Amino acid sequence: MELNIFCKVNQCRVFRIPHIFVNLASLNRDHMNYKKLIIFILFAFLPMVGVGLFLHFNGGSAEQTTTGPASALMGLLFLTGAMLIPLLAVIFTQLIFKEPLIRGLGISFKINRWWFIGWLLMPVIALAVLGVSLLMPGVHWTTESEAMQMALIQMPDGIGPWGVIAIGLLSGLLSGATINAFFAFGEEIAWRGFLVKEFKGKKFLTVSLLIGIIWGFWHFPIILNGHNYPDHPVAGVFMMVLMCVALTPMLLYFRQKSGSVIVPAIMHGTFNAVVGITPLLVTPHNDLLIGGPGLAGLIVLLLTDLLLFIYDRFLSRENIFSKVVE
Repeated sequence: MELNIFCKVNQCRVFRIPHIFVNLASLNRDHMNYKKLIIFILFAFLPMVGVGLFLHFNGGSAEQTTTGPASALMGLLFLTGAMLIPLLAVIFTQLIFKEPLIRGLGISFKINRWWFIGWLLMPVIALAVLGVSLLMPGVHWTTESEAMQMALIQMPDGIGPWGVIAIGLLSGLLSGATINAFFAFGEEIAWRGFLVKEFKGKKFLTVSLLIGIIWGFWHFPIILNGHNYPDHPVAGVFMMVLMCVALTPMLLYFRQKSGSVIVPAIMHGTFNAVVGITPLLVTPHNDLLIGGPGLAGLIVLLLTDLLLFIYDRFLSRENIFSKVVE
């Protein structure tokens, strides 16, 4: 490809610019507004730092193993509310740049089969995480764990360990598609809505990597306060980034397939609800190895990404993994 540039009439000369320089020029005209992206990140990250500082100085954490019930409840409320921070960051950023609050962010209520596939995939992933956790060195199956005993106390008489698991998965599906999805939407409208729009035109895997890194590091103030990794808060920050990088291709794929950011919100909310079955059934507990946030979860998510890639490459018509995000 060559580009002809013409001078004024009577002084006409033709300059032939090689294709590579045309591509470089187009990169400089990238539609992405870096100033807008930086402002969004500041709006999303700074309040999370405030949440982390509040939890630190008030002894609040969502981890029952490290705090009393009152502090754990306070921490849980703060962590739940923190999921709405990215939504507020999107709203403030869109207002500053005088852009529509909703249009272009992938909000659609047109239900299709991908809504149900994504939703029902989460319990399968939870069971796979349990299975991989049991393959970790020194990890064993148990129905006598402290977490299981606490769960049994809250159940009606006659409900055994398997009943707890069944009820946990069913209630996780229900809460994942309702209340959990509501709060997860507060994140997904940013990660799989706003950022997808801002990274439009880039390759699917590039977008997944960028979103995963931003999403993962967004958690660092609460991770340092014991969320998900109470025994390894510093290493947990980097494990959380890896988890988010591994989780993003799946969520973004379903967002693209379904045409709606609501689907990853349901999947996100359901994932959070059902992966908690692993600590009930394994011993000893190692937050870097077992469960959804641990190495077992990371392995399962990477395998899920691989299976989606194979499906997309050989069975699907769209080939989303190999295309740019639109």
